[in-house]
Amino acid sequence: MSHLEEVIARVDAAVEESVITHMNELLIELSEDAALSREDRYEQQQRLRNAIAHHGRQHKEDMEARREQLTKGGTIL
Repeated sequence: MSHLEEVIARVDAAVEESVITHMNELLIELSEDAALSREDRYEQQQRLRNAIAHHGRQHKEDMEARREQLTKGGTIL
C-alpha cells in the first residue's frame, strides 16, 4: 500500500468516525507530510475540512430542533 493510499484510508476512517478533534489532528499532520505532493495533500485536507463543516452544520441543526421540541408552547418543559 502506498503512502497516499494509507493517508486516504486514514482520512476515510476519520470522516466516518466524525470526531472533530481527530479530523483536526489529521489536518495538522497532513500539513507537515512532505511525502505527499501538494495536490494530494490539499485534496485530503479538503475532504477533512468539508467533513468538519458538515458536522458543524448538522450539530447546529440538531440543537435547533432540540430547542424547538423543548420550547413548545413558549416555555422550556
